Amino acid sequence: MARGRLYLVPAPLDFGCDVTVPLGEVLPAGTLAVAARLTHWVCENAKSARAFLKRVGEVQPLALPLQQQQMQELPREVHKKGDHVAGGFDARGLLQPALDGHDVGLLSEAGMPAIADPGSSVVRAAHELEIEVVPLVGPVSLLLALAASGLNGQNFAFVGYLPQEAAARTQRLRDLEALALRTGQTQMFIETPYRNAAMWQALLQSLKPATRVAVASGLTLPGAVSRSAAVVEWKKQPAPVGNDVPAVFAIGA
Repeated sequence: MARGRLYLVPAPLDFGCDVTVPLGEVLPAGTLAVAARLTHWVCENAKSARAFLKRVGEVQPLALPLQQQQMQELPREVHKKGDHVAGGFDARGLLQPALDGHDVGLLSEAGMPAIADPGSSVVRAAHELEIEVVPLVGPVSLLLALAASGLNGQNFAFVGYLPQEAAARTQRLRDLEALALRTGQTQMFIETPYRNAAMWQALLQSLKPATRVAVASGLTLPGAVSRSAAVVEWKKQPAPVGNDVPAVFAIGA
């Protein structure tokens, strides 16, 4: 029996937001067509996955009703600890439908699966099982933020979350700043939305006046913010991001 494929299905960036955008504005027709025909899924959360598919069904008829879609959730510990470490979570069992000949969709709650989201263990397992992996086109917040930042897009790094404890966070910021200024490599990171304001204050208090800081939030949504300036200029302005919308931060020369 021929094996199915693993499709990496991007979701819109409006998960958890008060305002949603029409899927046709952020996902191309080809991506929506694949999502509509898939009936087997690996996802972060079955409820949010079905909510996404309901929106897809309003654009393209689904191959099966929502209640008949086969959903497998990634374990909760994968969400909390990440699944990118080799030898960690073994996701091969989640791909049995692909071994049985069904195409499988991998879906996170927002953006591209396995990019600043869980899912890499599923992709790794697919390669181990010789299942073809097909990434589909859709929004990736990190790349949108980088493109709009004016910082170095030829040499950059995404470092995930920074420490929550104030002293450790300050030290990490200064280490990232030193690396960015020494090498020219843009340093990108994210924060849980309700800590955005604390992160912003830490940036202004920890970094040198001439260091450039970019922030992007609510990307693809009405009222999206994407701004970049030196710390000395930011200190003259109100904070550009609140505690209610996911944001991407970047620092560089």
